[in-house]
Amino acid sequence: MGGDREKMRIRELTRTERAKIRKLVTESCANYGSREKQCIPLDCPCYMLDKCWTGSLCRYFQEAVLGADPALESALTGEDSSMRQKKCPVCGKAYLPVTSQAYCSAACRTYARRKSERERKRRERLERGN
Repeated sequence: MGGDREKMRIRELTRTERAKIRKLVTESCANYGSREKQCIPLDCPCYMLDKCWTGSLCRYFQEAVLGADPALESALTGEDSSMRQKKCPVCGKAYLPVTSQAYCSAACRTYARRKSERERKRRERLERGN
């Protein structure tokens, strides 16, 4: 455990980091009950909402929710998550791929497929014309 502390310096969270954590918990965490305003499995107030320091994180939050904000993830864990990120070839947006996902959204995937089909049809018409 001492080696982990050396790798990741414990420091106070900035105001923006706390706001991002609050937003991720309230909007994306499946364990957060918005009516009760608490962690459903633990039946107590959410630990991440009152977090002031880096260091120990809720395991579910770290593994399932934090990946949605790669910049916050690298700031909190000390790991560079940009290596796992891909850039969408259609819109240029950075995203964390799920398995072999090539585009950031279904809209970009549809756009790329239609563009590819148009290009294929154009080549076919040119070949028939010669």
